[in-house]
Amino acid sequence: MSTTTSNVQAPPAREWQASQRATREWVSPYGLRLGINPLGWTNDVITEFGDETPVETFIAEAAVAGYEGVEMGRKFPTEPDAVGRLLADGNMDLVSGWYSGRLGEIGVAEELAHVDSHAQVLAENGARVMVYGETGLMPGDDPLNEPLSAAPTVADGEWAAYGQRLTEFAEALERHYGIQLAYHAHLMMVAESEAEIDRLMAETGDAVGLLFDTGHIVAGGGNLARVLAKHGHRVNHIHLKDIRRDVFAGVRERDASFNTGVRAGMFTVPGDGYIDYAPVIDFAKSEAYNGWLVVEAEQDPAQAPSAEYADKAIRTVRSLFRG
Repeated sequence: MSTTTSNVQAPPAREWQASQRATREWVSPYGLRLGINPLGWTNDVITEFGDETPVETFIAEAAVAGYEGVEMGRKFPTEPDAVGRLLADGNMDLVSGWYSGRLGEIGVAEELAHVDSHAQVLAENGARVMVYGETGLMPGDDPLNEPLSAAPTVADGEWAAYGQRLTEFAEALERHYGIQLAYHAHLMMVAESEAEIDRLMAETGDAVGLLFDTGHIVAGGGNLARVLAKHGHRVNHIHLKDIRRDVFAGVRERDASFNTGVRAGMFTVPGDGYIDYAPVIDFAKSEAYNGWLVVEAEQDPAQAPSAEYADKAIRTVRSLFRG
């Protein structure tokens, strides 16, 4: 189990340097770096998952496992300098951070005002992409506890305007902060299915990048190889997530909620589910992509010990690259 004391120390320099050097040896020839998201330690929505775990524990254990960078989560500070000190103390780089956008409902100027402080944290700490999750149009007061069948849609006649807002927002994000927008195709949000991803890409300009999350794309019914063939030139960020087939099938069959599925363990780290990563690894090795690969899995750390599963994931990804 992960350490849960608040005075966790950074790993010894030799330990983290050796583990990260070993990782770089098999990803850096392809212009890639390997990071991890804190959701396996502390869930951003299901607050009892890892609520006692300090962010320093996440960073220390990620470094020991061999990851070079981290994405932000709810335990992170919100001031640029404080984030910088945290990362420096943990010998870790900042990959990105989730932003809950609402361009499905509001205008570009309002969204730019909302994003300013978060974008500054990312930009001042070296991140080059911002994960954009469309939380506008989601159903009910507690959308992640609604049935999966209640996923939102954009009306046919509204796609062009939505795409234009996204494009203008992404262009402004890059112009003002030097950060690219990485649009997260995601269950229970706009652009869940492959057809919706196709429409999103058709209605937006090149400034809107695609976050290619293996778990969400497959869970949304998409084909990884086909999505990459069509939209690989727009992919600017990759999340490596796996799915437990039987658990997810049961969630779909019962039309349960996203949070119910997470609590049941529908998502896991690469190598612990059924996804075939061959198309993604081939794409990552190609000249078409030279960004971060980020391991991410929403799991209960009491059932899936954080450090153990982080290590399982890195061993799986290493074997995929060497295979």
